[in-house]
Amino acid sequence: MATIQTLAPLSVLLGLLSALSWGTGDFCGGMATKRSSAYSVVMAAQFIGAMLLVGLALVADEPLPTPQGLTVAVAAGIAGVIGLGALYQGLASGQMGVIAPLSAIVGGVVPILAALMTEGWPSATQMVGFGVALIAVWLLAGTGEFRADPRTLTLATIAGTGFGFYFVLIAQASGDNVYWTLSVARLAAALFFLVVILITHRPLAPRREAWGLVTLAGLADAGGNLFFVLAAQAGRLDVAAVLASLYPGSTVFLAWIFLGERLKRPQMIGVVAALSAVALIAL
Repeated sequence: MATIQTLAPLSVLLGLLSALSWGTGDFCGGMATKRSSAYSVVMAAQFIGAMLLVGLALVADEPLPTPQGLTVAVAAGIAGVIGLGALYQGLASGQMGVIAPLSAIVGGVVPILAALMTEGWPSATQMVGFGVALIAVWLLAGTGEFRADPRTLTLATIAGTGFGFYFVLIAQASGDNVYWTLSVARLAAALFFLVVILITHRPLAPRREAWGLVTLAGLADAGGNLFFVLAAQAGRLDVAAVLASLYPGSTVFLAWIFLGERLKRPQMIGVVAALSAVALIAL
């Protein structure tokens, strides 16, 4: 019990760092896609993040994963790619205010269900915190409204399920091979996007003016993945996943700081809800 009490605050901190990193990566990636093809931006960011993680694995002299670990890591990468593909299709439909928060919510629910089966029930206070956090995600990433056609809802559900299974699989695969596992997952995703780009004849590389943002996006996204895995190892999977799912908050904050975008009333309520959720989960 003493170990759990010692590691729980660390898990909360790492989960929040994951949200901060992922939100920063999304902001930089979103800015880069205004200057270059979205698919080439994602592919390049995946490769950049993979190179960072490979370098960390070599510096740490981390042992190579087992064949089973590599298989699960590739499966995690594929799950994440499926999620991204569905998310992009949904965003292209123009209903960003629905698909972005809904996919994030579903992505948080899947690890909660997985943790219930493998780790048992969290405390009642944490369960309330999970609910408040999921509401906060909706308010932060969306507009507070819910109007969508069946296709958009289906794509959002597929995207969130892909992200959720990525959470579960990457946490399961990491073990003592965190850097290598994340590297393999990212390389699998990058290669998938490379194949899509070649088949659809899209631009292979981002434009020169986008490379700075692409690099930041890749490094920040890799950091988010790393912090998430460490958070899951330091505590419960559901705690790590729900806190990491608050990443829209940092994206909104950066848009406010650098782009001068004003927070809408639902987003301001979402900020308060997110802070309340963190307090409840940390108890």
